[in-house]
Formats: sequence, structure tokens, C-alpha cells
Amino acid sequence: MDVGIVGYGVYIPRYRIKVEEIAKVWGANPKTIKKGLLIKEKAVAGFDEDTTTISVEAARNAVKMADIAPERIGAIYVGSESHPYTVKPTATIVAEAIEATPELTAADYEFACKAGTAGMQTCMGLTASNMIEFGMAIGADTAQGAPGDALEYTAASGGVAYIIGKENPIAKFEGTYSYTTDTPDFWRKEGQAYPRHGGRFTGAPAYFKHVQSASEGLMKKLDLKPEDFDYAVFHQPNGKFPRNVAKTLGFSKEQIEDGILVDRIGNTYSGSSPLGLAKVLDIAKPGERILLTSFGSGAGSDSFSVVVEDGIAEKRKRAPIVEDFIKDKKYVDYSGYIKMRRKIKKE
Repeated sequence: MDVGIVGYGVYIPRYRIKVEEIAKVWGANPKTIKKGLLIKEKAVAGFDEDTTTISVEAARNAVKMADIAPERIGAIYVGSESHPYTVKPTATIVAEAIEATPELTAADYEFACKAGTAGMQTCMGLTASNMIEFGMAIGADTAQGAPGDALEYTAASGGVAYIIGKENPIAKFEGTYSYTTDTPDFWRKEGQAYPRHGGRFTGAPAYFKHVQSASEGLMKKLDLKPEDFDYAVFHQPNGKFPRNVAKTLGFSKEQIEDGILVDRIGNTYSGSSPLGLAKVLDIAKPGERILLTSFGSGAGSDSFSVVVEDGIAEKRKRAPIVEDFIKDKKYVDYSGYIKMRRKIKKE
């Protein structure tokens, strides 16, 4: 394919809550939680932050790195399952904030945790067909987890924006492949504050089946093997799942560890695997190949092969990288956390 990533930008809220703090409130054993989920702490959106503000900050950083005029962006898609409005797009607010309007198309995407990569595929198609010059795909969330539920330990906040086009890419797409079925492992009905999940059903028939099938499908399509990749990034609902699926597919620990962030910031849902890709792009060298495979409950996976291009080292100096946001943190206790996440509801 003759299209690639022209720039990317990330944003992770500075607030963190430790596993021990959540476990203490609910009488759980923090050692058991850490061992089961392989997570230490998670990022928490501030009281004045939501998917829109996270998307705007990520988009601004992406424009800085790409060093293009925002009005050249012909499409903006924001993937999230925590859009602040049920009827009112997040994408139009982002477009206005970065001064990309009005000559563009914009829309919000929702497919659990793979809505961000769905937006990337759309931008790939639009730019490859010359319908637009540049497209922006964003994966961002302020993920929900009911008080006391297992999800509360991992559901986090953060996002990333990718500008896709043909001009001076820092990485090119070799191809993409998707695998989708109607597997209801995780859902949230209209009006419900928190999602429900199918427990162990979210594992083998959902996450592992789709991630493995999409990854194998892409490698078969491109005639590639695990050893042909320098890095591999998979959706990270916890610390165990991406490591287990990587091992099943034949990837080594060295290929996946640089892209795993869930232990330090939690599961950012639509931002999860795209943020892992950003973390790898922060350190990758020209010529290196990256496998990216997302997962969205419901269920589906998008897989990509990305090859790093010359010029990446110079471009990534223009905007903050993932590690900058991870290091800038402030811990909150459970009372501060539930206030920020508005878990106390008025009748």
C-alpha cells in the first residue's frame, strides 16, 4: 500500500490510582489482583476531562508531529465507547478545535475497543483512493467499570491520534486484515452506566479466537511469519491476554514487551492497542516491521503490518511521546477517583 502514518499524537491523563487502593475499599487481596491481571495502576481522567478533551490533545500532538496544516485533513474519525454525547459527534468538536473545518468529513465510531483501528482502516482507504489528502483516526476512552467489579481495576483513560496519508510517512502500511463474528462477550445497553461482561467467555471464544484469527489471516495474506516482525502489539485488556496470545502465535517476549502499557496505565479501551503501537513507534528504527492487532468485544479484530520509514527520529521530536505522559503522574485515593469518574450518582 502507498499510504502510511504521517504523524501521531498521544494523551494520557496524569492522575493514577493503584491496585492496592481499589482492593482496600472492596476487601480484595491486592497481590491476587496483581497476579491475576498483571497490572499495578491505571490512568484516571480528571474531573474536567472526557473522551473529547483527550481526543483534542492527542489530535493537536499528532498535527505537531506531522507538521501539516490542519485544513489539509479531509476526514476525522473518533473511535470510543465513552463518547460524552449520545447524539452529538465528538469528531466535529475535535475538527473545530484543531481548525480542520469545514471542508472535511467527520464521524464517531463505536466497536468496543477496536473503534480506533476501524477509523485507521477508513483513513487508509480514503487516502489510498485519493479521495482525501490526509485522514485522522483517533482511539480514545474514559473506560467504565462498575464499583467493585473486576473491570474497575483495569478500565482506564487515554487516547492516541494517527494522521494517515501519502506525504512523508514515518511508517507505511503493508496491509490490513479483519476478522469479525457476532460474539456477545461484553455489552452495555442504552442508559446503562456500566457495561456487563461474560466472565470467562471473554477469553477463548472472544479475545483469543479473534486476535489469533486476524493475526494469522494477515500473515498469510502478506506471506509473513512471526519472525519477520521486530515488534508485535496486541489489545491489552490485562497483562496476561496479550502475552498469552503472542506465545500462541509464535512471538517472543522480546517482540511484545515494548508495546505493553496496561500494567502502568490500565486498559484504555479504544486507545489500548493504538497506544501500544505509539509506544513502539517512539523507539522503532527505519526498516523495522510491526504487527498491530486490536480487539473489540462483540466481536472483532483488525490486524496491520507496519514498516518504519526514514525520518521517524526527527519527526517524533516535535511532540510528547508516550513515556512523557507515563512519567508525569499524580496518585489519587479512592474518594478522589470516584469523584473524578462521577461514580456517585444523584437520584
